[in-house]
Amino acid sequence: MQVIGKSRPPVPRRSLKLEAALVALAAANGVFFALGGSTSKAIDSAAWLVLLILFLAEAHYPAAFAAATRRIAIRAMRFAAALGVFGAALAYIFEGNALDAINTAVWIAVVVLLEAELRWPAGMARAKTLVSAAAIVLYGTLGALVVVWTARGEWLDAYDAALWLAAFGLLELKLIKRPVPLRS
Repeated sequence: MQVIGKSRPPVPRRSLKLEAALVALAAANGVFFALGGSTSKAIDSAAWLVLLILFLAEAHYPAAFAAATRRIAIRAMRFAAALGVFGAALAYIFEGNALDAINTAVWIAVVVLLEAELRWPAGMARAKTLVSAAAIVLYGTLGALVVVWTARGEWLDAYDAALWLAAFGLLELKLIKRPVPLRS
């Protein structure tokens, strides 16, 4: 177990390179959707990119976000990104884009789980079986959506969904391996 305030071991370079590559690919997706996709896809992609970067930053450098003002700032940025995600989800519903709406709803549930893991690691560790089962169901559903888009020949949507699944799956693995901090 780790005590808050103590330094964590450095993140392996290979892990950082993989994360940087995933973030770069996600950013490229965002640019693609901003230039050639629908407004809802562009907003959705940008909002998820902000959430991914914020989660990675907090997972790697939790001590950097210990100060109250930084916690407030990061939560405000997350809230703004969440508004973008909810706005895109509503747009998908009004556009009749059921798969994107379902995908967004499942991702919202993933983010709720990630937030809980970051905010209450000790409690989440005690409920490890339930948390693991929820993660398996959520990520399994997202994987099934990749298969559906692939079967429909919607390659860009399948690629986009697989990319986000890889990025957040990697983040989830980091949180699982993260030592549970002790509150002093």
